[in-house]
Amino acid sequence: MAKKLSKKSAKKSVATGAAQQQKSERKRWHRSFRRSYREDYIRPFEGPGLLSHAVKTFQVIFKNWRLFLPLVLVIIVLNILLVGLMNEDTYVQFQKTLDETNSSFASGKELGTFARSGLLLISTITTGGLSQGMSDVQRVFAVLLFLITWLVVIYILRHTMAKQKIKLRDALYNALSPLLSTFIVLAVIFVQAIPAMVVVITYSAAVRTNFLSTPFYALIYFIFAALLLLLSIYLISSSLVALVAVSAPGLYPMMAINTASDLLAGRRVKFIIRLLYLVFVVAVIWVVVMLPLIALDLWLKSFLTGLAGIPFVSFELLFMTCFTVIYITTYVYLYYRRLLDYEDD
Repeated sequence: MAKKLSKKSAKKSVATGAAQQQKSERKRWHRSFRRSYREDYIRPFEGPGLLSHAVKTFQVIFKNWRLFLPLVLVIIVLNILLVGLMNEDTYVQFQKTLDETNSSFASGKELGTFARSGLLLISTITTGGLSQGMSDVQRVFAVLLFLITWLVVIYILRHTMAKQKIKLRDALYNALSPLLSTFIVLAVIFVQAIPAMVVVITYSAAVRTNFLSTPFYALIYFIFAALLLLLSIYLISSSLVALVAVSAPGLYPMMAINTASDLLAGRRVKFIIRLLYLVFVVAVIWVVVMLPLIALDLWLKSFLTGLAGIPFVSFELLFMTCFTVIYITTYVYLYYRRLLDYEDD
């Protein structure tokens, strides 16, 4: 009995020693309540240009279209079954409101088809048309489908960039093992987003109580909101990379967060600029793809009344949403791989 206890204590001491050694070997770029000198944490990084990175993401996706296109179709089918399409009545209501506004113009001029299409697209996205009428269960399924798509895309990219031939079936079966770890990292991101949520809540209260009508109070609130937003952006930027890192086999959630934080140390501002450029690219994609489709839908339904109840636009929005998730995942993963492959001096 004593020998068994001694073996267990020996194993425990070895594991504790390994963990302490790993923790001590981790380079700390900053320490709390201690001054950090800029020359100690400058880390040059030669990454691809913004436009080059965006184009490279398209090239990777289209190069592996035989894997990504069936994935999009699978996610669309699962979304229709578990979450559902956007209610066609919501889109019709937007269209009726726009037509009434159009007819009430004092000048009597009518909006062009593309102008109406643009307003419909903006109103559908900004008012939450994609998620209107969702129950709590449907929202849970939507988040779950997002995580599944995220992990499957990373699995496909990891193996295709390693010159390994895989099938979509292999990705769907094997990519979901770190799902629980991904949920934990997502929970950490939710906690890190609390300062931004505080800004949203306090701004709503300030508008209702006319608190911002006084210039001095408005300035104080602006400084307060800016600091909280910067804090959330600073924390979430590394956790977004951790969502990619946690998909690696055998990597625990907090270890992935620490690894992502180390990778972005001294490079966080560049990564945030890259994320802002990603938002711009996604907006351009939606405008270029969706505006002609909505214009075509308006034109067809203007003289073919039998097509009025068919949810063409809802299906197109769902397809574009799936493609957007794949594009964002590929964009972040390529940058993560660039960080891993880059050798510090």
